[in-house]
Amino acid sequence: MTSRDIRRQFLDFFASKGHKIIPSAPMVAKSDPTLMFINSGMAPLKDFFLGNQAPPSKRIADTQKCLRVSGKHNDLEDVGMDGYHHTMFEMLGNWSFGDYFKKEALAWSWELLTDIYKIPKDRLYVSIFEGNEAEGVPFDQEAYDVWRTMLPEDRILKFGKKENFWEMGDQGPCGPCSEIHVDLRSDAERAKTDGRDLVNADDPNVIEVWNNVFMQFNRKADGSLEELPAKSVDTGMGFERLCRAVQGARSNYDTDLWKPLFDFLGKLSGHAYQDVYPGSDSPALKTDIAMRVVADHLRAVSFAIADGQMPDNGGAGYVIRRILRRAVRYYYSVLNIKEPVMYRMAPILAEEFHDVFPELKAQIDFVSKVILEEEKGFLRTLESGLKRFETIEIQGTTLGGTQAFELYDTFGFPYDLTALLAKEKGWSVDESGFKVALQEQKDRSRKDAVKQVGDWMVLRDEQNVDFVGYDQLETRKSHVSKYRAVTAKGDVQYQIVLNRTPFYPEGGGQVGDTGWMIFGSEGTSPERVRVLDTKKENTLIYHIVEKLPEQISDDTVRCEVDEPKRRLTEANHSATHLLHAALRSVLGTHVQQKGSFLNEETLRFDFQHFQKLSDGELAEIERIVNQKIRENIALEEARNLPIEEAQKAGAMMLFGEKYGESVRMITFDPSYSRELCGGCHVQRTGQIGYFKITAETAIAAGVRRIEAVTAKGAEQYVSSLENEIASIKNVLKAKDLTKGIVALQEENKQLQKALERMVQEQANGLREGLRSKFANLNGVHYLAEILPISDANAVKNLAVELEREVGNAVIVFGAISADGKPSLSIKISDNLVKEKGLNAGTIVRELALKFLKGGGGGQPGFATAGGTEAGGLKEAVEGVKGYLR
Repeated sequence: MTSRDIRRQFLDFFASKGHKIIPSAPMVAKSDPTLMFINSGMAPLKDFFLGNQAPPSKRIADTQKCLRVSGKHNDLEDVGMDGYHHTMFEMLGNWSFGDYFKKEALAWSWELLTDIYKIPKDRLYVSIFEGNEAEGVPFDQEAYDVWRTMLPEDRILKFGKKENFWEMGDQGPCGPCSEIHVDLRSDAERAKTDGRDLVNADDPNVIEVWNNVFMQFNRKADGSLEELPAKSVDTGMGFERLCRAVQGARSNYDTDLWKPLFDFLGKLSGHAYQDVYPGSDSPALKTDIAMRVVADHLRAVSFAIADGQMPDNGGAGYVIRRILRRAVRYYYSVLNIKEPVMYRMAPILAEEFHDVFPELKAQIDFVSKVILEEEKGFLRTLESGLKRFETIEIQGTTLGGTQAFELYDTFGFPYDLTALLAKEKGWSVDESGFKVALQEQKDRSRKDAVKQVGDWMVLRDEQNVDFVGYDQLETRKSHVSKYRAVTAKGDVQYQIVLNRTPFYPEGGGQVGDTGWMIFGSEGTSPERVRVLDTKKENTLIYHIVEKLPEQISDDTVRCEVDEPKRRLTEANHSATHLLHAALRSVLGTHVQQKGSFLNEETLRFDFQHFQKLSDGELAEIERIVNQKIRENIALEEARNLPIEEAQKAGAMMLFGEKYGESVRMITFDPSYSRELCGGCHVQRTGQIGYFKITAETAIAAGVRRIEAVTAKGAEQYVSSLENEIASIKNVLKAKDLTKGIVALQEENKQLQKALERMVQEQANGLREGLRSKFANLNGVHYLAEILPISDANAVKNLAVELEREVGNAVIVFGAISADGKPSLSIKISDNLVKEKGLNAGTIVRELALKFLKGGGGGQPGFATAGGTEAGGLKEAVEGVKGYLR
């Protein structure tokens, strides 16, 4: 049975049981500030369990893309070392929201595994919660009674809280769970040891395949539990593990899911994948680990980019970059592949998943381009790391732990690679010191991320928040549903949820609204509370304030949105729609939005495009947008539109966004701009006023960014330009700015020529004295001096002329520029390049890296370098001697 068959049969089975099959949410958690990535099947459905939103059906099933990199569920460094750790994985799940419970969930899981997938019943064991007296949670008798009707009691195992009590986090819905484990050992091994003794014992062949979680409780901030009014079921079955069990494979990586990727790597590297693991003495061990790392990490990186997360230097983007770089260093150092390879594998991956996750194949050219540029960049970094390794100075024969950590943190060197390089030099590595430095970094990251979130204090039990901010910026009869305190880095703020709010929550690139809440019943003094920001956690809108009102139970709270800020923000948001359409008109329909940010001052729009925009293209884009503004096009807004109708209408839909069954469609002229959008917009384009592009830059491979201003911001921008031009005219004392600049350039050119003549005359004066300073070093005419001049051309001419006069020479000149930057120049006679193998480019690069904290290069006969460490110039100049001995 192929993996495609296994996935299809799961979804078909639960569809036959009345479940609504829903598509996977994007792997990037854009609407949940508590997560960077979706890390479990239930994460996108959290609002249904929390009661913040009604589910589309009481029974749901799906396969969800997930990513786990660190924490209790995974550690990146484990991936590749065993047969079951992954970064990106699929989680098959079936869900009940207040509908069926333990009896049905357990019976269906048993039916699917044994009747549909034909896993032998005598290889299956189940675990249930033994209870916890301290928390007042009893033994799960109900689950035990259900299981007893399907398998012998000696294969129903009782475990404690660690194994069989599932929690979403420190707070929130939780409950006992019942896991199903499968024994995949050979018959001979099973005869020696009973499988029940290996359940939850970390045996790689006796593994959990399915977890049925029964949401019965809510964990409060103080650690106590309270019963949930509606009992729910949350199940998860790791698809990769299931494929292993059904296909009878030796590991997750020994299934058809991975074979196309391993076959490609095998042909490229010359190493066939053999599925061996630590503990084996097979010569294929290291190459197998590397192949697992590359194949696994390719999946994580490719799907993350397809879902809208670009590699970056911080946050979620840094996680993706880190995963990609780990793959690169393995294929570079273990498989001996020195050129980009993952971008060539991405189309293979896209084809394998085209039927279940079509978004990857739809964007494969873009995804491949991004991966290629990331690979090329990191391969250059690896080369720099190798050069850094060659210049490291150690005490005795031991490379320090902090030095090993520097190679890991700055250049991406895994500890094993550093240890291998050190061994080649006859060094050891302080591994314990490395681990200490690594742990300190992890501790710092955890400390920075510490946030204490209190329990929701529920004043009124209401499920939904009524957002009215599209139509009004003030409400007079709202009330607080619930609130909680949040402490981060010592500061306390409060989050308030209203039953009805005009405040727009941050989303879709648009910042959250600010403004005021006014508390106080009739006849009392009003209490004004400043709303600092408005955000959303999945679908729950909350308002951030610095203090709680004394009259928090008031049922006539007045809300006032900061209207000037909102109107300017609306202008910028609508301008991004006009800009998107103009970009596609001028550059082509390959242009896709890849991110945006807009507030009351500016807008930023990121889009897919592979080259810098010309001045003409930018001018045309700007012209089109301003033309659409002058046309004063009326906004057409369709709310709660079935998504199928929006698709038929040709609405622009963005990859990586999670759309529901009903959407909001924003149109500015049906023939020009039609997008799905939840943000706030002007009623007519004329309200935008004027659109002006202020910058166009590259932010990643294949992604460009346009920054622009509108309305008040455009007015201020143009005014500042006019003031700047007036100031320049005043300084130049020229009415015609162009003529003034041309005259200044001509004057500068004449002065530069005069300066060059003076420098050359100074160099000529130096030449006579330098000719007498040549020394004979091992049969070579050698000259090394720090010059009082820094003009690069003059230094080069002086070196060339002296070499021509003296011959058979190595000439080294150092200099320090007016801003204190050191430079190094080396000239070597052609005969010495040929006879002694001397190379000025190599020598100058190594000396600059070691002494000047810089770099450089050039030809074998002449090369230059620069740096930032002027104090090392003397040592750099004298260091050339070492190459002549």
